[in-house]
Amino acid sequence: MKLTIQARNMAVTPGITQRIERKTTRMSKYLLPDTEMQIKMRKDKNDLRIVEITVPMGNNVILRSESAAEGNLFAAIDDALTKMERQIHRHRTKLSKRLRDDAFAAEPEFIEEDETEGVLEVVRRKTFPVRPMSVEDAAIQMELLEHSFFAFVNIETERINVLYQRKDGGLGLLEPEA
Repeated sequence: MKLTIQARNMAVTPGITQRIERKTTRMSKYLLPDTEMQIKMRKDKNDLRIVEITVPMGNNVILRSESAAEGNLFAAIDDALTKMERQIHRHRTKLSKRLRDDAFAAEPEFIEEDETEGVLEVVRRKTFPVRPMSVEDAAIQMELLEHSFFAFVNIETERINVLYQRKDGGLGLLEPEA
């Protein structure tokens, strides 16, 4: 497994690197050797230490975990890595059993742009590829990304659908009418 460690508003010390390497050795037995784990750390203006971990699993499946701790970077690192390990365990067999081989055929391309005009200001814009998949596959991908919604092309209707997390804990599906 390849580690990429980045930090903003803080320095990556050898102690931080050693701790991350030691904690990730357990996870490497579940991942392919060429899997890259990206760890981004930052310190905000309220002395909150935020650690975000992203693991592209291939076939466009992305695992993500995030944790924050006030003033304690090691606690945030440990918590984020624990969350990531749980995700890897939980989704490893589920993904291999339920996803088709071509469900996520191409690599995702995320392009961010800032818009500054208008009364209601668009502060961030993302573009992403939409892949044909079943509702079940979309639910798995939404859970892996830890998002509250997910846009996809429904393989049955060949139309863009949006799957979203309802306040009652269930899932909702938005399907456009012609």
